[in-house]
Amino acid sequence: MKRVHAGFLSILGLVTAAAPARACGACGCTLNSDWVSQGYAVRPGLRFDLRYDYFNQDQLRRGTRSVDRAAFEIPNEQEVQEKTINRNLTLTLDYSPNSDWGVTVLVPAFNRYHATLAEGDVDPSMSQTSGLGDIRVLGRYQGFSEARSFGVQMGLKLATGRFHQPFQAGAQVGQPLDRGLQLGTGTTDLLVGAYAFGSLTPEWGCFGQVLFQKPLGEREGFKPGDGVNANAGVRYTGFAGLTPHLQLNLRAEGRESGPQADVENSGATLLYLSPGLTVAVTPTLQVYAFAQVPVHQRVTGLQIEPRSSVSLGLHWSF
Repeated sequence: MKRVHAGFLSILGLVTAAAPARACGACGCTLNSDWVSQGYAVRPGLRFDLRYDYFNQDQLRRGTRSVDRAAFEIPNEQEVQEKTINRNLTLTLDYSPNSDWGVTVLVPAFNRYHATLAEGDVDPSMSQTSGLGDIRVLGRYQGFSEARSFGVQMGLKLATGRFHQPFQAGAQVGQPLDRGLQLGTGTTDLLVGAYAFGSLTPEWGCFGQVLFQKPLGEREGFKPGDGVNANAGVRYTGFAGLTPHLQLNLRAEGRESGPQADVENSGATLLYLSPGLTVAVTPTLQVYAFAQVPVHQRVTGLQIEPRSSVSLGLHWSF
């Protein structure tokens, strides 16, 4: 790779009946494992990636501070969430017919346990949801220079995930889960982004990426907030077959809207530091592992966020 592209610097600058129970938050790992945006996939070919993410959202927060659940009287006039345990799989298929153009398809599957005390309840309500989430399709072009170290992305998030799942136990049994906890949002969203990568030294590589997400409409009285993911990272390539990484991952999203939205308890700005390691098993197969720890968490209203997360993955290239 060439010296740092000017596009990298510009992107890096961006990094920064009974009423149903409501439980909103930024549910999702923000780690970047898009090998194209990091400069690994400049040549034509087919690539597969399978990633597992685990994170337990059990820290109750208001604004930038954690909140002690013991301070809330039960029953309470507002919902007091207990935990959301996420075990997610994402299959990524990427194809480049040539060095300039490519397409990426991301297929997520979720397994999510949620427990909460709804407004006015003295007993918790629980749910266990599993299944396909909202598929994303992204096209890209990176033929702006001979080095192909800068690219743009555009695509859609499709409404493939179910969004009518109910609580299965507790005081709210049979009532619908909040839309932020469903397998999908029910909406089709526009995705627009850009990325750049380069070399700081012969042994240090870097990348930056930003991806904006905007719902194109509402679905059954619900519209998720606009969102942006911004990532920046470095990696050291001086070890044979072993590559340490360090990323900063930013997720910012606006409030939901519509009669089914939890407007008062939605929207957040989250920043994570993510150290990781990639091991080359064969010339075409790599395994990787990352941990994420929060650097800054600012939520609107009362929400739960994770104290850390873990990601494990396999990457094949052909």
